[in-house]
Amino acid sequence: MKSHVYKIQVLALATLISSSSLALTKTTEDPKAARKFIKEGIWRGVFKVSESEVPFNFELKGKDAETATFTLLNGSRRDDFHIQYLGKDSLFIKMNTYDAALVAKIESDGKISGEYRSLVPGLRGNALPFTAEQGKDYRFVEPGKDVAPAADLTGKWEFKGFSKEAVPNKVAILKQVGNKLTGVVMQVTGDSRELEGTVQGNQFVLSGFSGPSPRIYRGTINEDGTLSGEISQGIYDNLKFTGVKDSKVELPDPYTLTSLKPGLKKLAFTFPDLNGKPVSLTDDKYQGKVVIVELVGTWCPNCTDQTVFLSPWFNKNKDRGVEAIAIGFEQKDDLEYGKYTLGKLRDKYDIKYDILFGGLADKRLVADKLPALNKFIAYPTTIIIDRKGEVREIYTGYTGTVTGQYYSEYEKKFNKVLDELLAEPVPPATYFATQTASR
Repeated sequence: MKSHVYKIQVLALATLISSSSLALTKTTEDPKAARKFIKEGIWRGVFKVSESEVPFNFELKGKDAETATFTLLNGSRRDDFHIQYLGKDSLFIKMNTYDAALVAKIESDGKISGEYRSLVPGLRGNALPFTAEQGKDYRFVEPGKDVAPAADLTGKWEFKGFSKEAVPNKVAILKQVGNKLTGVVMQVTGDSRELEGTVQGNQFVLSGFSGPSPRIYRGTINEDGTLSGEISQGIYDNLKFTGVKDSKVELPDPYTLTSLKPGLKKLAFTFPDLNGKPVSLTDDKYQGKVVIVELVGTWCPNCTDQTVFLSPWFNKNKDRGVEAIAIGFEQKDDLEYGKYTLGKLRDKYDIKYDILFGGLADKRLVADKLPALNKFIAYPTTIIIDRKGEVREIYTGYTGTVTGQYYSEYEKKFNKVLDELLAEPVPPATYFATQTASR
């Protein structure tokens, strides 16, 4: 057994700290007496992402790590995290179910400095350095230094030019009040979560950090009203885009992007659950039930948002003849690692349905392991199966609550489809016996 490798241990974290510029100070005194803590209130942090600075805001409530809440602020969105001590002046803030953390040192002047780090064992990649200062509640521009905006960007925009992606275009829904700009950028794989920023003269900028890697959209309002800009997300991932305002622009229908291959009606797979037990759709548990299959990853923010929707829905409806299965594709092809990451997801979001480990988060591998699908485009992908075991709907990606009408339409159709399928009669036992004999 090597599951202990994936648990957050103080010794491992101390090694993590000592490998960077952050120093972990050991003391034989009462550790609580020697500890420093950061001030309560609103903070402004700044990441260094490639050549850009990406600001973010958070709020700290509480006097010590045992009772404090660290809340990331993005427009109206709030994401809460817990804090751990790493020493008398060092802190560790795990990004909940994402296998990453903010590792910070409290400086003598009360500011903090540190890094946003991946915690995936063996995953190489540069950390993102950051600094933060208490008492600053602005994101980009200090109060009193705003420049009158050259335009109002409120509305729907088509963003083009993301050449590294299979489906390049995105749809942005923006809202501007004075200089303040908020919004969301959608693509077929999901949405950006809520972004917050500003318009200064003919320049605009939006950033977001809610636990996954921070991102920033920055650009220019051109004389003809179009936009030119660049998005930076993660390490050295910069993409150019142009924007055109278009109230009628839409992404492709997410119900048409993924399907079964011609001639097929059923999905087949066998994956281990978190105890290592093989699970298949042909198991007795699923016979005669409507089954929701989710292809997810704990590293994927849209998957988390979809889980926030599905878990309470399932807990409310589980006695109606419905089952659900989440198949997690993780950043290591290791069941023990999957037990750790997917177990965290299960516990945080009170998941009562089965969670299976699918393997490495690689779209080509997902397609290989689920050969009935014509292609695999996005985490999450939702597959709805009727009482006969036939696939009836496949939804690619996920649109969260920040997308407004798109989320409402998704929720409405999801419930409509499930209500209709649950109303269908349960096939007789002889039907499933015949199906089994024919395989």
